[in-house]
Amino acid sequence: MADPLVRVTRALLSVSDKSGLVPFARALAARGVELLSTGGTARALREAGLAVKDVSEHTGFPEMMDGRVKTLHPMIHGGLLALRDNPEHAKAMADHNIPPIDMVVVNLYPFEATVAKGADFETCIENIDIGGPSMVRSAAKNHGYVTIVTDPADYDAVLAELEAHDGATTLELRRRLAGKAYARTAAYDAAIASWFSGTVHGETFPETLTLSARKVSELRYGENPHQTAAFYRTSDEPGVVNARQLQGKELSFNNLNDTDAALELIGEFDPATPAIAIIKHANPCGVATGASLEEAYRKALLCDPVSAFGGIIAANRPLDGATARAITEIFTEVVVAPDADEEAIALFAAKKNLRLLLTKGLPNPARAGYNIRSIAGGYLVQGRDNGVTTEADLKVVTKRAPTPQEMADLLFAFRVAKHVKSNAIVYAKNGATVGVGAGQMSRVDSARIAAWKSKEAAEKAGEAQPLTIGSVVASDAFFPFADGLLAAAEAGATAVIQPGGSIRDDEVIAAADEKGLAMVFTGKRHFRH
Repeated sequence: MADPLVRVTRALLSVSDKSGLVPFARALAARGVELLSTGGTARALREAGLAVKDVSEHTGFPEMMDGRVKTLHPMIHGGLLALRDNPEHAKAMADHNIPPIDMVVVNLYPFEATVAKGADFETCIENIDIGGPSMVRSAAKNHGYVTIVTDPADYDAVLAELEAHDGATTLELRRRLAGKAYARTAAYDAAIASWFSGTVHGETFPETLTLSARKVSELRYGENPHQTAAFYRTSDEPGVVNARQLQGKELSFNNLNDTDAALELIGEFDPATPAIAIIKHANPCGVATGASLEEAYRKALLCDPVSAFGGIIAANRPLDGATARAITEIFTEVVVAPDADEEAIALFAAKKNLRLLLTKGLPNPARAGYNIRSIAGGYLVQGRDNGVTTEADLKVVTKRAPTPQEMADLLFAFRVAKHVKSNAIVYAKNGATVGVGAGQMSRVDSARIAAWKSKEAAEKAGEAQPLTIGSVVASDAFFPFADGLLAAAEAGATAVIQPGGSIRDDEVIAAADEKGLAMVFTGKRHFRH
């Protein structure tokens, strides 16, 4: 039976991440704990003036094969796995002179970081740790008697226990650290398996899908108050998960989801041209480019100022004071941008309920990756929608070709439609959305709703006519009938961009020609359910 308290008399330390190592080891040594170590860890401890016993001296067996074999020895694993209150185990330890090891401090070779740097195959292979995970698993299995420490963030908690319990650790702490240790080895093995399947074998969808992520925090609740939720990190790429929050209360599940949607959309726009996206319930309610961020914001807001209230605002370049001042004219939940100047930060600071996130970059819209959705009994897994449409991809299918301004607006509108829930219709004019229809069961309804909202926005802004007059329209998928296109024409659209591919394409093209519309096909659909 596991002891509630186990005194630490001998510790084995072998770490790649040496942050906090020396103070931790010094505190152990001050309590009379014998320190065993290997390689660079032993060298770092000796340079700090600490007495260290090499593992090779402890085992009586030299390190060999470039350090591949050093801790894989019965003197190590016997000292870790032995049940201290089992007479047979105790006899085996005595017969073979195997002393107990009460603590293992290990973090693994930096395999994930090595792969992230783009290292070659052989370097990646050499950064697959074998002895480390073996010791971690042995110590974690025998946590009734052994304390396993795999994260420097836990050093203080361990030292606090040793102080509180006269050099011993509690079973509660050992169990918690054991669970954390197994989670670490599982994530490590998942990273290796993913590398082999993807990089080495070129498999898009491996036979066994391995996933790992590190918890950032638990959230107050999920999409609704009765749902639990947490927030996990999978990489260091720019995004919400790695953003720095300068102010405001904790982000909710919905805040995080909406902010991610805003960042993914604004990442579509080159920072050379200022752009703003306003998001509500993961759908854009206004997107625009401009000569400045302030201009882009005001153009985006004009599209749907009612929905923008309490929304999420994303910018594709650092925020300035003029833009911040404009944003603070209405209530906004979250503002996210690569950076912000001092004036902008000060202006936002006066709005205590606004959260300001700085990401130091934008997500790459063309990056590879998975979208994963849980279903009953499993997962649906697909590659990210990283398709990018350029003018070279377009096919003019009507008698009239788009004008240069129409072409620029068509590409803009289609880029936004990619981020609107299906069925998606986006009207745009002069680099700004002027009507968005999202998530309808009928495409013609999306076209009509977007036009209706545009008319309301125009009336609210004191415009003489709906903003859709003279606009272009984008559809995320083909028009199955001509009615959706005719609704757009009725709203004032002059040009259309859509994937094409319907069995009734000829009818839709004929309707466009009859109305004098220019229309282009992309050959690419952007459903977002």
